[in-house]
Amino acid sequence: MKEMGYASSPKTSALAPPHSDVIVRVSQFVKRYKKQVAVDGVDLEVRKGEIYGLIGPDGSGKSSLMKAIAGVLTYDQGTVEVFGTLVDSERAAELVKQRIGFLPQGLGLNLYPDLSVEENIDFFARLRLVPDRDLIERKTRLLAMTRLDKFRGRAMKNLSGGMKQKLGLICTLIHEPELAILDEPTTGVDPVSRREFWAILAELLQEKGMTALVSTAYMDEASRFHRLSFLSSGKVLASGTPAEVQMLAPGSMVTFEATPQLDAIARLKTQYKQVEALGSLLRVFTEEPIHAAAMQSITSSLGAIKPVQLQVDEPELEDVFVALLLCQVEQPTAIEMPPAAPLTSNDSLAIEAKGLIRDFGTFRAVDRVSFQVKQGEIFGLLGANGAGKTTVIKMLNGILPPTGGEGWVAGADMKTAGGTIKERIGYMSQAFSLYLDLTVVENIGLFAGIYGLDANATDQQLKWIVSMAGLKGYESSLTSRLPMGVRQRLALGCALVHQPRVLFLDEPTSGVDPIGRRHFWDILSKLAREEGVAILVTTHYMSEAEHCDHLALMYAGRIVAEGSPGDMKRQVEKEAGQLLEVATDQPGLALRRATQTGFAGAALFGTKLHLLSLDPPQDEARLRTALSSDGVSIQAVSTRPLSLEDVFVHRVMALERQEQATAKGSAA
Repeated sequence: MKEMGYASSPKTSALAPPHSDVIVRVSQFVKRYKKQVAVDGVDLEVRKGEIYGLIGPDGSGKSSLMKAIAGVLTYDQGTVEVFGTLVDSERAAELVKQRIGFLPQGLGLNLYPDLSVEENIDFFARLRLVPDRDLIERKTRLLAMTRLDKFRGRAMKNLSGGMKQKLGLICTLIHEPELAILDEPTTGVDPVSRREFWAILAELLQEKGMTALVSTAYMDEASRFHRLSFLSSGKVLASGTPAEVQMLAPGSMVTFEATPQLDAIARLKTQYKQVEALGSLLRVFTEEPIHAAAMQSITSSLGAIKPVQLQVDEPELEDVFVALLLCQVEQPTAIEMPPAAPLTSNDSLAIEAKGLIRDFGTFRAVDRVSFQVKQGEIFGLLGANGAGKTTVIKMLNGILPPTGGEGWVAGADMKTAGGTIKERIGYMSQAFSLYLDLTVVENIGLFAGIYGLDANATDQQLKWIVSMAGLKGYESSLTSRLPMGVRQRLALGCALVHQPRVLFLDEPTSGVDPIGRRHFWDILSKLAREEGVAILVTTHYMSEAEHCDHLALMYAGRIVAEGSPGDMKRQVEKEAGQLLEVATDQPGLALRRATQTGFAGAALFGTKLHLLSLDPPQDEARLRTALSSDGVSIQAVSTRPLSLEDVFVHRVMALERQEQATAKGSAA
């Protein structure tokens, strides 16, 4: 950071008198990269002891703003004040850096790959001048909280994505900063690790009085913040508490089934901006806040198509964000799908895995996995980081040979077909499968050539991909310079260039904004429903898993649960009960006490507590008694529908407890 790079700005004396509880104050902040304005006139205040959220699409300016607050990036106009110091020079930035912990965006980017977990922590502790006596206690505690204590000697490069992020968090917090600036710390991390991250953050805020500024690409995490700002194109679209932001787009969310689904979608889209297909269900946002009127409006819009199983709920925060974004951006045009390769009558089964096993030395990554995917079906493969999902996909694609078991893809044996499988499938890998030194057009042309498309077909597919993936204006841009979300859309287009019969997508929408993700799923639904393409997808966005017709949950290399999204929710509700939402005056303390009282899966969602209960009245009374003994007041208790994230976390945590009990029994 160069001192001369800062904009001229008024000194501290010229600023308005700071409130005693304000840690960060940003006023009329502007950041440009050459001619591009990345952040344009942002105002922001972060108060002591809160978790402040920055929400927004990829490229909205979140990272630039956070880096400037952390003192590692210059800016062009406005003021940035941290701990009462105006950060307008390198010297000023150095005054506040020791009080800040900064975790940059990207899995493990602040870590050293060849150092072990413990060596990374020790290095950052020395860098931050942490006394040895404090280091031992803090390291032991943070390793236990993140459940990395068993992996002290493992090299960072051999950790899963979730483990890398948790190690990055430890290294960021080892000197116990007063302000933690965390840039998308949960992107690419499974739901269990995400909940652990939030639990760790809540505990540190409770115990150490820390303040946190956190950005996220997961819209469902917005409800976890005390206050937040929603950014788009470098500007703030909305700010306030989650409840205040939710009131900016009043309306209702109507869920139902309608057949034929594609005809129903076409009719609904003439009147409503937000229409989603979630498996067999349709989900529509209407600006009508009265539930009965909302149902009547939907029914009228469908005409002769009769909706069944209508349900009306309050909109989620993601629905509000999408509504705000749709007021700012041009809606995607309808996509005309190119004609797919003709399907033969024996193609009812597109993918079959039968007892697949894959060992890496003595480690079994995949353990007797079996499932089937029908042509025209969207199949979701879920699991924590390191569960074996990507390894299964690589075996089915012929990239990795199996240690045992069999598999067939698009009618070809995965062990012997080789090139035949590759011609019939599209594959978008977790790591970008693109050439970074080529332009967008050059990448599409290269993939078209690899699959043997002639000049006319290549030109047709190029136009379709640019339209489908929203790449207009980026055609001549180098891929390495594209924002992450745009790069992902290009990767999807390249996977579809040869009109495959089977599509494998490994976390295809990581880092993509909500409108982009919904646009993706419109395309995928159309591919499956109209063209009969079979789609196998892995994702960490549990809201996206709702789009799947069938789900399989992997844990430690095995499939441990299967079914439709609805089936999986009903099964967990039967086993573990209803989801209770508890509002208290001291949420951090309430979480700790609830866990001690026996509510093992309790988690914080902003200022509210979520937990599962088989007997809500009895558990509410038990919780009230436990919390009142600590001086915590319960303000309200209500029931909420289970989400797929609740299902995922419940299943994985139950399996982990079972494994721990087995290990203790064996040791005894």
